[in-house]
Amino acid sequence: MFSKILIANRGEIACRVIKTARRLGVKTVAVYSDADAGAMHVAMADEAYHIGGAAAAESYLDYNKIIDVCKKSGAEAVHPGYGFLSENAAFCKALAENDIIFIGPPVGAIEAMGSKSAAKAIMEKADVPLVPGYHGDEQSIDLMRAEAEKMGYPVILKAAAGGGGKGMRIVWKAEEIESAYDAAKREAMKGFGDDHMLIEKYLTKPRHVEIQVFADQHDNVVYLFERDCSVQRRHQKVFEEAPAPLMTHDLRHKMGEAACNAARAIGYEGAGTVEFLLDEDGSFYFMEMNTRLQVEHPVTEMITGEDLVEWQLRVAAGQPLPRKQDDLSINGHAIEVRVYAEDPDNDFLPATGKLTHLRPPQESAHVRIDTGVREGDEVSIHYDPMISKLIVWANTREGALRHLRKALNEYQVVGVTTNIEFLATVAAHPAFVNFDVDTGFIARHENDLFPDRENVTDDALALACLDVFLSREEEAQAAADWSGDPFSPWNSTCGFRMNDDNHHELYFVNNEDIITVTCHYRDDGFLMELPNDDVLVRGVRDANGDLLADLGGRRMKATVVRHGETLDILVHGRAHALKLFDPLAAADGMTEASGSLTSPMPGKVVAVMVEKDQAVSEGDALMILEAMKMEHTIYAPMDGVVQDIFFNAGDQLEEGVELLKIQSE
Repeated sequence: MFSKILIANRGEIACRVIKTARRLGVKTVAVYSDADAGAMHVAMADEAYHIGGAAAAESYLDYNKIIDVCKKSGAEAVHPGYGFLSENAAFCKALAENDIIFIGPPVGAIEAMGSKSAAKAIMEKADVPLVPGYHGDEQSIDLMRAEAEKMGYPVILKAAAGGGGKGMRIVWKAEEIESAYDAAKREAMKGFGDDHMLIEKYLTKPRHVEIQVFADQHDNVVYLFERDCSVQRRHQKVFEEAPAPLMTHDLRHKMGEAACNAARAIGYEGAGTVEFLLDEDGSFYFMEMNTRLQVEHPVTEMITGEDLVEWQLRVAAGQPLPRKQDDLSINGHAIEVRVYAEDPDNDFLPATGKLTHLRPPQESAHVRIDTGVREGDEVSIHYDPMISKLIVWANTREGALRHLRKALNEYQVVGVTTNIEFLATVAAHPAFVNFDVDTGFIARHENDLFPDRENVTDDALALACLDVFLSREEEAQAAADWSGDPFSPWNSTCGFRMNDDNHHELYFVNNEDIITVTCHYRDDGFLMELPNDDVLVRGVRDANGDLLADLGGRRMKATVVRHGETLDILVHGRAHALKLFDPLAAADGMTEASGSLTSPMPGKVVAVMVEKDQAVSEGDALMILEAMKMEHTIYAPMDGVVQDIFFNAGDQLEEGVELLKIQSE
């Protein structure tokens, strides 16, 4: 076994590898960019070295810097994690030239699977079933159009060197193919430095089922069963579970053997995942092989009881696989969800900001949290906005779903928009519960999964008011304690009014509406005039600062996070954001920027499609933005004339800045 390894990655996966290395007595070396100087993986490692700027190209993708750190630190091997350099054959060769072991597959295997088109040619020879498509070198749009006509629409365009949903477009009809092809090529070049494309028949209701394989240097190959990853957005996985529901013993064996044959065909070593599309009739087709550890590996660990990172280290050190195929078995059911800083109601656009409050559910035998961030950390524009992976396990899928819903209900994040409520909605949806699932699940149930935003509830308003009054009492008590006259009436918060009932009026802004709550002081609490009812409210804070409240005889626990005049109320698994409003201070400051278009995310301008004084129609493309290697198009919201354009192609943007101004006709 190695004595010291370097982890050429960041965030959650770097922390995950460090945990296993620490358990095995292996020392760890971290690397970090300017943006990650205070990151969790840096603090956890035995040593850490700065390697460059915040942009990945200046740090985590610069393998010469990583090799230099290996030499300085004495690291014998490099664990690449996933993403970044994990499937970079040039990096693997450079390590070998410097007598540093790569904790992953051989160069030949990476090269063989690095191109989707080349991989499919190899799999065809190995009798692994393939989806109909074109994977050749000719790249003209005319050829792609002809191939699409031959297969019949819909088709899917994919970056040959791609992954993670980048450089990928579904084309439903002939008139869409040219614009989709151009966009996919641009995204592929940005994400992978290679815009070579392939085209395949798009199956309309497939499941995404992948097989975890492992091979050693002694010709042993096993499969550690399957994962279902069918619930996806933008071709990126949202839910993963193992074993795959509705899987038969015979189908599992066939898919497992096909995956092992794929690994043998390229002389594989280490952890790999062979991804298949599983059609409704039970036929399955090879999609790609990921020559690395997958993000969703924890569900496999939970059902097998094996540590896959430990297996990686042992195989890379020349040891045989810890288990034979017959030694492996499935125990229970596991589900993983990826908690992201993103806005599901705005096409899952990534969000950035400071994690001002972060309280994950308690870990146990049933709940596991894999994360690389802490409260106070920043989610930046430079890297994937994952906050954590939440993994649950139980004896049955039904039990795992119960643990998942409970854990999501307890998960608290303030400071960035997250997908937690969306995940909870999916986990409770009858079709998901009954596993009527395929890769089109989210689109098919869009109306259920993205309901219109409701106004803030009476419960949330009452809790916000209670928090305000408790805060005022605490401040008044502190002032009294410091005062020369602790009994001064100026330290009172009783709401006394001459010739009137003792009360206060609080004003909150919610979805641009102003809500007034009149709160009357009573001996046993506050009688609050809420939008739908009058409720007697009382409560205290516990030792953690949470509210223990009684709302008209209903007792509940809630968390209120205050930053400035904004209150985030976390209750019943939902987050409500309210802003305290002073009508006198705001009387002259309320204006509206009519006709302006603002950036929905931080990022970069890829292209400006219009010119000043140009007439546009509602729905016309105006500007293309890019963040985290994904493109987003800004469309005209109305007919009009472009008055001003405030940014050019290549400019960096902050969220909320004005992009263009249109004068309505």
